[in-house]
Amino acid sequence: MNYKLTQYSHGAGCGCKISPAVLDSILRTDIIPTFDARLLVGNDTRDDAAVYDLGDGTAIVSTTDFFMPIVDDPVDFGRIASVNAISDIYAMGGTPLMAIAVLGWPINTVPIEAARLVLDGARLACADAGIILAGGHSIDSPEPIFGLAVTGRVSLANLKMNTGAKEGDVLFLTKPIGVGILTTAQKKGILKEEHANMARDVMVKLNNAGETFGTLPYVHAMTDVTGFGLMGHLCELCEGANLSAVIDVDAVPLINRDVILEYLAQKSFPGGTVRNFEAYGHKISPLTEEQRYILCDPQTSGGLLVSVDPYHADDFVRVAAQLGLGEMKAIGTMTKYEVPITNYEVRITLPIPL
Repeated sequence: MNYKLTQYSHGAGCGCKISPAVLDSILRTDIIPTFDARLLVGNDTRDDAAVYDLGDGTAIVSTTDFFMPIVDDPVDFGRIASVNAISDIYAMGGTPLMAIAVLGWPINTVPIEAARLVLDGARLACADAGIILAGGHSIDSPEPIFGLAVTGRVSLANLKMNTGAKEGDVLFLTKPIGVGILTTAQKKGILKEEHANMARDVMVKLNNAGETFGTLPYVHAMTDVTGFGLMGHLCELCEGANLSAVIDVDAVPLINRDVILEYLAQKSFPGGTVRNFEAYGHKISPLTEEQRYILCDPQTSGGLLVSVDPYHADDFVRVAAQLGLGEMKAIGTMTKYEVPITNYEVRITLPIPL
């Protein structure tokens, strides 16, 4: 049975995320936070997961991620939402240990059978990651919602954060982008049958390469690219390191350039793209309309953005190939603020810290 899950929600996948600007307002507080020296990573740097030192050279990595349907098929929805949540553990260089489900379901609107299939999709994704779906919590909600809370572990020596990039580092992206454009075309009913699985096949791919990247000392920083788009997450990488970045637009991998441009010509882009640009567009150099729709496109279960010592870039490319990621191409460089802009580059500009 075809449930058409995307027709039951106003948003889709990580495009449902609250915009960075609004999130800043939500997180602002006058309450003095409780200090715990063993909390190595909290929410102050907008990293992918919280990290708590166990005192034995390892740390617990904890995260949660959930959203509304990004695809119509319930099994695929469960798989994608689960892979997306597990990715946060890999983005810290960690190993996932177990997951619990977060389920909201409109029980009077969408068949219960579809919810069961969503959970089956989650079990498949967890099995791929070598972990157990150990439990969860469910509520009756107006729209379908699904995701996971995931617990992992990492050696402190392998912990990767979004604050460690260094000047001169080379940037790599492990998955192509364009998910938001394709899934919006699906929601609008204009996605061609031959393009139906393009975004899905990207989204269900685990970012388990991050566990290996964590062991590489020449990997200085890592994050996954999700709802804020490539530019948003790169801005976080820049801010965390007090650096800027230069991106070679032509080197940024797309799922299929011709197909992406075909749907952009039909104004197929999610509302999250506009919210993203409104939130951080002032931090980046001028973009063409096409570049803005692509580089700010919200990704669901996107790839890892990795900042690598330039002297070991070739080594990284070899490791990535051994992990099944194909022939990786650098997409940019971490730099100081004074970087000339050419027609082939997009500079991320940030205020110089006082």
